[in-house]
Parts: sequence; structure tokens; C-alpha cells
Amino acid sequence: VQLQASGGGLVQAGGSLRLSCAASGLSVRVYTMGWFRQAPGKEREFVAAGNRTPFNTYYSDSVKGRFTISEDNAKNTVYLQMNGLKPEDTAVYYCAATPTIYIRSYPPSRITPDEYTHWGQGTLVTVSS
Repeated sequence: VQLQASGGGLVQAGGSLRLSCAASGLSVRVYTMGWFRQAPGKEREFVAAGNRTPFNTYYSDSVKGRFTISEDNAKNTVYLQMNGLKPEDTAVYYCAATPTIYIRSYPPSRITPDEYTHWGQGTLVTVSS
């Protein structure tokens, strides 16, 4: 299994970036796909996740309304569209996969990195003020 994350970079506050996570060896349609981030000196934290068709999505409070997770089943790729970026969004972003399927009403605050079994290498997002 490989998860290849890309799309990070340097952007000014208020700008946008789209991260991609190309998967091989597993189907993004079957797994729950998640995005996490880790800022220097901080623990890895949940950002967004999605599963099933229709596509159920889950967001942390800090990104809800600004970030959107989506998937392209034909390309077996998951995306994270990030709009209205803030300096506090600066971190290494990781995509990950878990066989756990959340129910639609599952509280995002309960999503942790521990339940994810496959991880990508990370892509750096830097937001300047």
C-alpha cells in the first residue's frame, strides 16, 4: 500500500491550496480516507476524513467551512481543498487510510491518528501572514 501526498507549498494568508493523495494497493472507495497535520512541537491532529458513497465527510472545528475533502474514485485519489488559509494552518499534512467506517453522525472530535493503518509521507504547507 502506498499513499502519495502532494500539493503543499508556500501561500499567503487568505490563499488556497489543494492537496492530493494518490493511493495504490487499496481503494479509496472502500477505506475511510483522512487528512491529519502536525505543526512543529505539536502532536498530529485530525483535519478531515471521508468515506462511503454518498460521501460522508468529517471536519475538525478549526477547518470546518474552509477545507473540503473529496475523492475521485476513477483516479483512486483523495483531495483536500484548503481555502481561507491562516498562519496557524502551517504544518506537515499527511493523508491516511483506515478500514474503520464511521457512521454519518460520528463526532469528528473522536477521530484520532491511532485508528489509521496506512500513512503517506506528508507534504508541507506554509502560510505566511
